[in-house]
Amino acid sequence: MNQHTYIRAYLAGIAVPTVVLLGVMTGYCVLRYVYNFPVPVERVIVFPMAVVPNLWGLWNVAFIALRSRWQLNIGLHGALLPFLLAPLGFLVAGLLNFPLPVIVARALPILAPVALIVYYLAWKYLVGFLNRVVALA
Repeated sequence: MNQHTYIRAYLAGIAVPTVVLLGVMTGYCVLRYVYNFPVPVERVIVFPMAVVPNLWGLWNVAFIALRSRWQLNIGLHGALLPFLLAPLGFLVAGLLNFPLPVIVARALPILAPVALIVYYLAWKYLVGFLNRVVALA
């Protein structure tokens, strides 16, 4: 199972956000179309559905490629990813003229550390487990 290391790393990386986004989109569709929840995010949903899993996969490939040079914990490596995703998300929202609610700016000092902790734990336990499953650890 030593062939195609980077493909296995990519697939292990995209597995977690793909499953999470499926759950999030199912909940959003139920809220939006069953309960008529008025949040039209159709313009910006392409970013999390397409870019986020691909970046997780590429980030895991980068971890596997660089682990011989940098002895960085996979959790810390994953906790660095929001520093790339957050500016990209704000950029896409701005380019699409999607107004961010005022509460987002107010909650950012609380949500940013929470996001780092969630990413750390997701990478340490979930992506790390998947890397071991595909014999990358």
